[in-house]
Amino acid sequence: MAAREFPRTLRLNTQLREELAILIRDSLSDPRVTGVTITSVDVAPDLRSARVRASVLGDDARLAVAVAGLNRAAGRLRSALSKRLHLRRVPELRFEADGALRQAERVSALIRKVTRRDADEAAGDD
Repeated sequence: MAAREFPRTLRLNTQLREELAILIRDSLSDPRVTGVTITSVDVAPDLRSARVRASVLGDDARLAVAVAGLNRAAGRLRSALSKRLHLRRVPELRFEADGALRQAERVSALIRKVTRRDADEAAGDD
């Protein structure tokens, strides 16, 4: 039985991510959630709750505001999902900030900075 649940949960994660992206884009008029990207959805094994990670262009404060807006609209989004999906129970949605993209950008910026500094030092040695 556990072997069948994993693919179902994986499919549900993907389906919820796609549907939430559409609903957030088309159904929410809250300016706080404009430009939000749903990066991942992790549905609990019992299918009662889902952790939804979101990201947005801008600083950490903008991301925090967007996540607050999404959590405020979670009930409305869950209701809309119940109309779009054929599930006995739509999981309760909990939105969280996805800092992975921000961390990757910080690392990339550090690498670019060090690369430029090394290039400048190499040019100065000639």
